[in-house]
Amino acid sequence: MPEAGDGRLTLKTAVLTAVAMLAFAANSLLCRLALQQGSIDPASFASIRLVSGAITLAVIVRFRSQRSSPGHADWLAAAMLFAYVAFFSFAYLTLPAGTGALILFGAVQLTMFSVGLHSGERFGLIAWFGLALAVAGLVYLVSPGVAAPPLLGAALMAIAGVAWGVYSLRGRGLPDPLVATAGNFVRAAPLALVLSLLFVANAHADAAGVTLAIASGALTSGLGYVIWYAALNKLSAMRAATVQLSVPLIAAFGGVVFLSEAITPRLAAASVAILGGIALVLTRRQEKPKPRP
Repeated sequence: MPEAGDGRLTLKTAVLTAVAMLAFAANSLLCRLALQQGSIDPASFASIRLVSGAITLAVIVRFRSQRSSPGHADWLAAAMLFAYVAFFSFAYLTLPAGTGALILFGAVQLTMFSVGLHSGERFGLIAWFGLALAVAGLVYLVSPGVAAPPLLGAALMAIAGVAWGVYSLRGRGLPDPLVATAGNFVRAAPLALVLSLLFVANAHADAAGVTLAIASGALTSGLGYVIWYAALNKLSAMRAATVQLSVPLIAAFGGVVFLSEAITPRLAAASVAILGGIALVLTRRQEKPKPRP
């Protein structure tokens, strides 16, 4: 049953959302590895990420059995996709990972909540408590690494968060998420190439950096965004914003598994708070929007 009718999530939507969050967390790990280890410069990473994503999605669209209509060219979505990828990459040159994640997803939530509330979405007290619990868990998780961030890096990451929030909202209700995402990547790729030309003097990349950028573009970005667009068809703006709070947490556990980071009591406690808060928001019935005057 569609969520639009009673606020409940179907199993398909829940699975799509979970897979999308895993892809986003994996993407964060790939970016962290490539940029923080100096394997590639941020402009080149952004370009390879978007170009590889565009190629992968174009091939899938070309050879899938279902016929695809060209659809409407959403240049705003493409611009937001480019802005997110570019500003995200440059922000992580100066920001610690935890601080960057906090700023990014804080900006995403403020953007999506503002749009959701403006359109009339309302939640009950339990759902708001769940949201507060999830936010508190996220702050608790990253607080040991949160210091006064460099102003430029913080501003760049905030812009990336706003861009991602707008991009997510543009994807709600699309009849063909795959075609829409492919089109967005194709239109955003030239913008990234122009960015690389502007920073060509600082360009550098080794085999590891290129590989990580391709994986980020073709798998965790391109395919991940298709899945996310499909899930957005059945998620309200508030739910879509809240569930993304899980990404920094999943990325932190990814660091434990793939980067040999220690499991701490703080990480375990934050897990309970974030996932428990998200569960409260996602399982509560959404109140009917109030009619606008």
